[in-house]
Amino acid sequence: MFELVIACFIGILIGTTTGMVPGIHVNTAGAILFASSTFLLTFLSPEFLCVLMVAMSIAHALIEFVPSMLLGVPEEGTATSILPGHRMVLQGRAKEVIRIVCVGGFGAIIVTILMLPVFNIVLPMLHEVSKPFTWMILLFASIYLIYSLTSTHRDFLWSLLLFVLSGILGWAIFQTPISSGVTLMCTFSGLFGISTILFSLNDNSTLPHQNSFYDLDIDLNKFKSIFAGGITGAILGFLPGFGPAQGTVIAQAASGASDNDDDDTVNFLLATSGLNISDCLFSLMAIYIIGNPRSGIAVYMSYLISQMTLNHLIIYIFASLLAVSVSLVLALKVGDSFSKLMGNVDYKKLSIGVILLQIVILFIFIFYYEAPLWYMILALITSTAMGMLPHYLGVGKSHLMGVLIIPAIIIYMQMFL
Repeated sequence: MFELVIACFIGILIGTTTGMVPGIHVNTAGAILFASSTFLLTFLSPEFLCVLMVAMSIAHALIEFVPSMLLGVPEEGTATSILPGHRMVLQGRAKEVIRIVCVGGFGAIIVTILMLPVFNIVLPMLHEVSKPFTWMILLFASIYLIYSLTSTHRDFLWSLLLFVLSGILGWAIFQTPISSGVTLMCTFSGLFGISTILFSLNDNSTLPHQNSFYDLDIDLNKFKSIFAGGITGAILGFLPGFGPAQGTVIAQAASGASDNDDDDTVNFLLATSGLNISDCLFSLMAIYIIGNPRSGIAVYMSYLISQMTLNHLIIYIFASLLAVSVSLVLALKVGDSFSKLMGNVDYKKLSIGVILLQIVILFIFIFYYEAPLWYMILALITSTAMGMLPHYLGVGKSHLMGVLIIPAIIIYMQMFL
């Protein structure tokens, strides 16, 4: 048992490292570990490697919010959180943002674990029944969210147009033989990262002194958002074709939160951070509940241990609890240190530096995956231009998640119609 605790801490260390480096996905580290498993299994047990992967994925899912919130560098699970998080940082509330996403993530994992008996009974029955209707669930949820988050007909039409246009962009990107890892990085950097920072520069934003203390009171609405994030994360881990992008749609609708209303920003961040980390845990639980891995890490684990038992599940749950607890402390410490450093840095120089960092990392991956350079540059320019539109139109940026939702709708329509 002691060796599994060691595995958990090694996983936390790796997950913290990958979470803090923009552009590095946890599946990349998982793929390296899995590729090395033949050698590693000569002196380590399969359970050791699986616990390491569980802890690594949980730590990464929580820690990745630090660079996303403070620097505006997006991943799939944090992209929709950037705009409200970035806005709060510009208001001197960097420490508040970090605490919100930490509480949301920690609370959602607790909710997911407590609801496990219910999920174990209900979800297997719904699994096969829901497959033919996945595209309809996505479509109706998306339209409902666009309608509920807009107050005028003008905003609704613009939001719907942005949703469709981003979906067309996503479909065009995914039809290429280029690795989805580099295309997603390129598209998300443009839609949510570079475009947000460029608008802040255009708006002559300055980085104010960051508040040194913030007391987060958990009221009924905040608890509702945490619960919505936990439940939505389970839905993501169970329904085919669902990811953080689609989960944001459901979590926003379930919590009643908005990404462009200051009164709801905290609830929005709680829900979206919660669903990202809950999805991470439930994608592993899905191996036991429905016998189907729902993430890259879960696939690697299913190869290492062909038959997951209840004992394995219990071990993974305790590893997740330890990982999220340690990672929460690390996120607070690292986030607070970052926020102090940011207070002494020129905002324009910092923003330009972050943009250059994103571009450099993107080019490294472009050359690594041997993707066509000019095509990727065009995709980056197009997605950045599209990412600027919501700022000028005054609508929520989460509607750009059509970049993933519409391709998923089309794929499942083709499968079941």
